[in-house]
Parts: sequence; structure tokens; C-alpha cells
Amino acid sequence: MKKQLLVLTAAVGLALGGGLAQAETVKIGLMAPLTGSWASEGQGMKKIVELLAEQQNAKGGVLGKQIEVITEDDGGDPRTASLAAQRLTTKGVVAVVGTYGSSVTEASQTIYDEAKIPQIANGSTAIRLTEKGLELFFRTAPRDDEQGRMAARTIGKLGFKKVAILHDSTSYAKGLADEANALLKKQGVEVVFFDALTPKESDYTAILTKLKGANPDIVLFTGYYPEAGLLLRQKKGMNWKTPFIGGDATNNADLVKIAGKEAAEGFYFLSPPQPQDLDTPDAKAFLADYQKKYNELPPSIWAVLAGDGFRVAAAGIAGAKSAEGDKVAEYLHKDLKNYPGLSGPISFDSKGDREGDVYRVYKVDAEGKFVLQKL
Repeated sequence: MKKQLLVLTAAVGLALGGGLAQAETVKIGLMAPLTGSWASEGQGMKKIVELLAEQQNAKGGVLGKQIEVITEDDGGDPRTASLAAQRLTTKGVVAVVGTYGSSVTEASQTIYDEAKIPQIANGSTAIRLTEKGLELFFRTAPRDDEQGRMAARTIGKLGFKKVAILHDSTSYAKGLADEANALLKKQGVEVVFFDALTPKESDYTAILTKLKGANPDIVLFTGYYPEAGLLLRQKKGMNWKTPFIGGDATNNADLVKIAGKEAAEGFYFLSPPQPQDLDTPDAKAFLADYQKKYNELPPSIWAVLAGDGFRVAAAGIAGAKSAEGDKVAEYLHKDLKNYPGLSGPISFDSKGDREGDVYRVYKVDAEGKFVLQKL
């Protein structure tokens, strides 16, 4: 009996020891579309967060412990995201970075809030995400009303008088389309078309024919880069030369791969600055490290904004001197001011929105490169 008790005690000790060893890391979650049509964004998010964690750990981690990144694939789908969020809440994460799509983020918000885990989204710009009063939700991306103002201002500066607006009915795209529609009408621009396409289809000839029939001077497409690339390729096949301008979800190198360089040339889009246009010493040094490790630059600014989400989460934990979600969120709201993010200074307002003007205008050149415009 004594021998059995000793064996049982040893087993319990090993189990407890293993649990303590696991608790010796600070776990930060990453929710990203590692599969699906936005997989290039998700893979970029994963690479950048893992490299930043590696670098932070080389400096001693946070709270004297190493950081462990726990990643879940949301597949770019709200239902998958809900399950991914539930899994992360059971894995001891103290904050979560992500995700990319607004409707996907929306499916996870309440889950993290109820679990008292701060969430820092990187590509989710829909206005309503920060209008719910969720104290633990933040985003390093700007929101769509700011982007809508930039879209209307840019179209005005380019001199276009008749605009067609096409969205895809997602939270992000519909919100941006509605915002731009109202602002364009206020400044006297005629909106000659307003409708939606169905994402992930292979043939958009019918909607392109309707758009062409409306005879716009320019088309504002507020959806994502896979559909934008296909629209541009099929538009070229119709020999229709009217220019397109996209929202920030079209900012991805795969846009050119899908469309082809010739079809993509002349496409405008709005976005926070491209990775290659980030000019702070920290950003330049990190991008050099990223290129050295992965032999490429990040696929878009959204991966960089996920990196900023990770840095902000670590700064919040360090600043609050705690891994408790409420304390980290309070620090981010009240004490994190002009934090030196890779994408520029980061501060959050009372809603968790990033403060400051972030958007720029880009145009695709003949080589398929994204060129910053001075308008």
C-alpha cells in the first residue's frame, strides 16, 4: 500500500510539474486564415508574429517569461473562426492577435470578451466592430469611415464625376460601400451603380456587363483581392478600359498574380502604407530580418499590422505587469500612447480604435508593383 502511495504521489508530482512548466510561458494567441482564399494573408501573419516572438524572447520575453505563440486557423470563415476562438480560450492565452476579415473577427469578438481575453485585430476595419462597447477589443487597422472619407476624397481629386460601387455583402465591404456612397453623393459625384457580387465565383462577366452598361468614369470595388484580381482579368478580356479603385482589402501581391500584370496595371487602391514604404528605423530593421529569414517581404501591410498587434499585446502585458485581461486592456486604453509600431505610432481611443490618419493611395504599375501616389 505504501509503495502504491509513493507511485501515486510521484505521478501527481510529475503531472503538477508538467503543468507548472507549461505555465512558465506567456501564451499569446494568433487567429489567422491559414487556409482558404485569404491564406496568403494568414501565412504572412503567422510568419511575422513568430519572428517577433523569437526576437522578443531573445530579449528576455515578457514578465520574465518566454512568449509562446498559440495559433489557430480561422479559414477566413465566421463559423470556423467561432470554433477557433473557443479553442484558444481553453489554451491559456492571455491575449489574441487577429484576425483579417471583419465578419470573421465579428464571429469571435463576444467569445474573447466573455473569456476576458484582449483581442487585437489587424485587418478588420468594419465600423460596427468597435461600436459594441467591448472593453477588451482593439485593432491596429483603421476603420471604414476613415477609409470611406479617403475614397471619396481620392475619387474627387482624380476628377471622376460618375462612380459605380460594387461590394460583396461582407461586413467590411458593405460598410465601406455604404460610407463611400453617402460621402460621394454629398460632394456632388453621381453614383450610377450600387450592387454586390457573390464571393468565390469563377466568372464575373455578368456583373461586369452590368457595370459597363452603367457607363461610370471609375468603379469602386470594396471587396477582397481574390475577387478584385479576377474582375480585372475578366474586364481586360472584355476590352473594357474604365479604371477600378479598391479598398484596403485589395492590397495583396496575389492581386497581380490573379489578374496578370497587364490587367492589373492602372488599378488604384487605398491602404495603410505598404511594407516597403515603412520608413522608421525599427520597421526597416525588422523587414530586413524578415526578408533574411523567409526570403521575401510580407505579403501586405495586414501581416505587419498583425505584428503590431503582437507587439502591442506584449507591451500591454509588460506595462500592466500582469497577464490578467482586464488589466492589460486598461493599460492599452489609458497608458499606451504613441507606441512605436512597425506601421507608425499606435494609440487607442476609448473604443479600441487606432488613432491618427493612416491611409495612402497606391497605383499598380506596368511591372505589377504598388506605387505610392502623391495626390
